Amino acid sequence: MREAKRKRLEADGLWQYALKVLGGRAQSAGELREKLRLRAERAADVDDAMARLKDLGYLDDKRFAEGFAAARLSNDRLGSTRVIQDLRRRRVAPSLAETTVQKTYENVDEVALIEDWIRRKYRMTPREGLFGEEKDLAAAYRRLARAGFRSGEIIRVLKRFAKNPELLDSFEPPEEPTLE
Repeated sequence: MREAKRKRLEADGLWQYALKVLGGRAQSAGELREKLRLRAERAADVDDAMARLKDLGYLDDKRFAEGFAAARLSNDRLGSTRVIQDLRRRRVAPSLAETTVQKTYENVDEVALIEDWIRRKYRMTPREGLFGEEKDLAAAYRRLARAGFRSGEIIRVLKRFAKNPELLDSFEPPEEPTLE
């Protein structure tokens, strides 16, 4: 319904719209193409605008993915799996997303990231009361998995933080989330 209300843009208007969108925040080529497609009067205008943006260096998925992965690591301290998923959601090619994240995380100790994440997220909880029950461990596991960390590393770190680490010996983690 909202799409019907939008004014369809001809080539010049579409170009201005593309520049405005890119000025707002960085976009992958797939994201921008979709936005332009929804606003374009003619499909050929989208291809022309995309080609022009790439020629001028305004649109580069490799540079976008590198900046995105670096920001997610330094600002959000997320695991590599989550960053790959987020890049794929932003319509970056799967192989480019995986290669870029692998390169960004090559010297990163994800176990240390998990420990930092736990200290940050549970900073108000006294250390001796941390993960005392199985439900607390399961909740922490789920949160860490959503943050993009791998099962084996999560369990290893949770054993160090848990009040009763033996609870994790029988812990059956859910299946690893599949990348879309």
